[in-house]
Amino acid sequence: MAEKINIRYQSVAIVFLLASALLLIRSLHLQAFDKSVQEQAKRATFNQKTLYPSRGLIYDRNDKLLVFNKPIYDLNVIYNRLDPNMDTTMFCSLLNIDKENFIQSIEKDWKSKLYSKRLPYNFKSKIPSSQFLTFLEHLHKFPGFYPQLRNVRGYNTDHAAHILGYISEVNQKQIDANDGVYSLGDYIGASGFESQYEAELKGEKGIEYYFKDNLGREAGKYEDGKGDFSAKSGSDVQVSIDIDLQEFGETLMQNKIGSIVAIDPKTGEILTMVSSPSFSPKKLSISEDRGKDFEMLRQDSLKPFFDRSVMAQYPPGSIFKTVLSLVAMQEKVLNPNQTIYCDGYYQYRSFTYDCHEHSTPYNVSIALQHSCNTYFFQSFRDLIELKGFNQPEEGLKVLTDHLDDFGLGKALNSDNPNEKNGLVPTSDFYNKLYEGKGDWRSTYILSLGIGQGEFLFTTIQMANLAAIIANKGKYYTPHLIKKYLDFDKEIPENFRTLRSVRIDEEYFDPVIKGMEAAVRQGTGQTAYIPDINICGKTGTSQNPHGEDHSVFFAFAPKEDPKIAIAVYVENGGFGATFASPIASLMIEKYLRGEISPGRKYWENRILNADLTNIP
Repeated sequence: MAEKINIRYQSVAIVFLLASALLLIRSLHLQAFDKSVQEQAKRATFNQKTLYPSRGLIYDRNDKLLVFNKPIYDLNVIYNRLDPNMDTTMFCSLLNIDKENFIQSIEKDWKSKLYSKRLPYNFKSKIPSSQFLTFLEHLHKFPGFYPQLRNVRGYNTDHAAHILGYISEVNQKQIDANDGVYSLGDYIGASGFESQYEAELKGEKGIEYYFKDNLGREAGKYEDGKGDFSAKSGSDVQVSIDIDLQEFGETLMQNKIGSIVAIDPKTGEILTMVSSPSFSPKKLSISEDRGKDFEMLRQDSLKPFFDRSVMAQYPPGSIFKTVLSLVAMQEKVLNPNQTIYCDGYYQYRSFTYDCHEHSTPYNVSIALQHSCNTYFFQSFRDLIELKGFNQPEEGLKVLTDHLDDFGLGKALNSDNPNEKNGLVPTSDFYNKLYEGKGDWRSTYILSLGIGQGEFLFTTIQMANLAAIIANKGKYYTPHLIKKYLDFDKEIPENFRTLRSVRIDEEYFDPVIKGMEAAVRQGTGQTAYIPDINICGKTGTSQNPHGEDHSVFFAFAPKEDPKIAIAVYVENGGFGATFASPIASLMIEKYLRGEISPGRKYWENRILNADLTNIP
């Protein structure tokens, strides 16, 4: 009997020891290997405070500060630390909220994993610093509430909104796509330069760990701050735009719809990029009024959010005659000194297209000077019929390959994230268009010869074309980044790579001569400035829905080009009516810094013109 009791005792002891061993092993696993338990234990003993970095500052090409950081506050709360007897009336008055809003912000779904009564959560965000500083004086009266300083964007300019862009709160999709870089409540570049250079501007967050006592109060640094690290500010950057020129351009384009793009031909740096109508970037700074301002802009029938400098796709009109001349001469279907007689119109069978009265174009330069439609209809046909009248596909491919070199009809891969392609129609395009209707020929697409038809270019592509002609076939991809200011990093290689088109340099001379003559004694005389040698070309883009569009592109000075520019004014009529004088005013402003007294007439005429009600 004693032996049986002893055996039973031993069995119970063995079971107890095994159970104890299993519990010890499980405890060791939880403490040493299970990260979720470790994190839970940490949350019970210390808090993690996120330190937000300052976003990089943005300067213009002349070192003028455009975008800076300004403080704004979030107010967090720990529910278990609230004083049930707190003066809620005073609290609500200080933050300009009502008691209903107070209750909604305090009470949460405590069954949800998103909230805990022992951990901080957001009570109110985007509190202006002026309001919060007053509240801060009384913060000691409201235990359980903790301020969180954030930085949002402030602006020293009311211009360049499309270029600079804005920031906004991240959404869940952005959080998931960036592998823990962002969390709810963080800000991210949402458009323009802020978006394109988010990685360089955003900086890196820092972290501080501190112990908390059984009441949740801060009780000292965790491990003497060994695990802490400071926030790292984003890079300060210099954009290529001249903010004074940008402001002048936006002023000239007030009450007009269209765009201006100007480029430094030597570097590809964008000097100005105007889209009209526009708005002040201050309207989209983080504030309580931002939602209302955003909605007003969104509902504006003139679409101020639409960046016409890179998104609008326009028929180029007669400025296309310059690049057609270059391609036709390169392919030997046009001689620089070739004469094509013009009787005031061009006719092919039943098709007749008028041309204005001018002297006989004895060469390419004269044809460009007077923008002779007949000359370029015939030059276009000769190019498309390079392999014969019945093989237009061959000639069109030669043309489209050259236009691809010039960056026309496709995104230039500038650093504006909204850039659109435009359109250069190919043989496949016309094969589909005329499918089942018989074969197409050069005469079917004749309007392309004067920049009409299916051609669609963006204003930045037109300005880049002017820069290519200024450089006699060379160019850098247009870009807004000029340099990083606080660390040794080059701008992207794409913007440092010199590119060239497949046109011999000799053929640029007659085109440049023609552009010079167009401004001095031709269709672009409204751009003439006596002591600045401007080379330009007008365009009038047909608009089947109303008044034609006014187009002009140019570069100056001829001998040492410092600016290449394109101007597109919707419903502006002839190229010489609005686009040409606007371009010349921009050129004079950039090269001289001011408009000479003798040209104030043009400035006042442009400023007083309102084209927004023209159909």
